[in-house]
Amino acid sequence: MLFMFDCDGVLVDSESIAALVDAEHLAEVGFEITPEQVIRRFAGLTSVDIVEIIESEIGHPLAPGFLKEQKQELDRRLAAEVKEVPGAHDLLDRLEGPLCVCSNSSSERLKITMERTRLWDRFKPYIFSAGEVGTKKPKPDPNVYRYALEQFRCDPREAVVIEDSVFGVTAAREAGARVIGFTGASHAWPGLADLLTEAGAETVVKRLSDIPKVAEAFAAWDGVVT
Repeated sequence: MLFMFDCDGVLVDSESIAALVDAEHLAEVGFEITPEQVIRRFAGLTSVDIVEIIESEIGHPLAPGFLKEQKQELDRRLAAEVKEVPGAHDLLDRLEGPLCVCSNSSSERLKITMERTRLWDRFKPYIFSAGEVGTKKPKPDPNVYRYALEQFRCDPREAVVIEDSVFGVTAAREAGARVIGFTGASHAWPGLADLLTEAGAETVVKRLSDIPKVAEAFAAWDGVVT
């Protein structure tokens, strides 16, 4: 069984930090939004996608250099503050079979967060950034998951994806994989579990420690090869 992890909000508890930085920088250009609203609207999207949505709503481009300044500040904050999601290392110690990361974040950003949380060496070289592999399309396009499945020569029904966003669940389901929704990071809010289920997650867990038992149940329910 291949385990495929989203990174932000599943392995590293970064979404709350990113939402705060986004809200602060958007306020500076006159777009008032709270970190909570950023999370609910945009969790799982790339910064470029978020900017495109904001620009369409305000009817004009954001200030020149907005993305560059936002990226620099976020990278600085993540490098200093980000932590692993509770139980991440314990879970990896328990899992048997190949592992990979499939994320919308750039490989540069992934290295910042995963090295700080001591996760980089546990996954490399199987750390895939959607914008840098395959068709280079980000989630909710299934590109990154299809690319990872090809690298492992794995049938989609023999893979389990762990995702915390609707966009990620949508991508994984489109790729044909089994999906566990996750709501155990600090950015999760009441109602997220329902949204993940509606998007196609077969079950939702709040603790990473529950994932091995769910994977065993998947195998029993539908013949997934372990």
